[in-house]
Amino acid sequence: MAVPDYQSVMLPLLKFAAKKGTETSTSEAVEALAKELSLTEDDMKEMLPSGIQSTFVNRVGWASTYMKKAGLLEATRRGFYQITERGEDLLKKQPKAINVRLLKQYPEFLEFQQLKGTRSSDKVPDSKGASDVSTATPSEALEAAYENLRDELADELLARLKKYRQRFSSGSLWSCLSKWVTVVRVLMQVRQLAGVATVG
Repeated sequence: MAVPDYQSVMLPLLKFAAKKGTETSTSEAVEALAKELSLTEDDMKEMLPSGIQSTFVNRVGWASTYMKKAGLLEATRRGFYQITERGEDLLKKQPKAINVRLLKQYPEFLEFQQLKGTRSSDKVPDSKGASDVSTATPSEALEAAYENLRDELADELLARLKKYRQRFSSGSLWSCLSKWVTVVRVLMQVRQLAGVATVG
């Protein structure tokens, strides 16, 4: 099974918190949900592009954060939370899913969304509620955007160098600049791999 998106994790996580009845940690929830969702060892080893965190751990973390913002879970201490009366009431209604669209019925979550929208990176309006159906966590979206920008910059630089190639008086200068772009790309990849190595 592929690693479920963070919105798909919300209902199983809330049910787990209800079943537990007392506070739980994200690591405890990750372990229980991985078993419930029949995730494989490979699924659990899947990392975010940065290599800093497991994809599934990240998604469980964001699912809990969003449900805390909606008042379905409450923090009991750092890294721990438990279900609230509101969360229990929602489960009594037996929802088929919990997602951002459902969370928007709670004023606290709407306030969180509005605060999020005041940050410069969120000022671009979503078309037709795209944020409601997004399956990427904020961490995943940020990393994907960074990778896209990095690749676009390298491609643009190479394209400009090729455009002005005929202006260079010697082929060795062109060769040197082309190699420089390749070296920059390799260094970026090494930096990413080094981040993975230090985490493991």
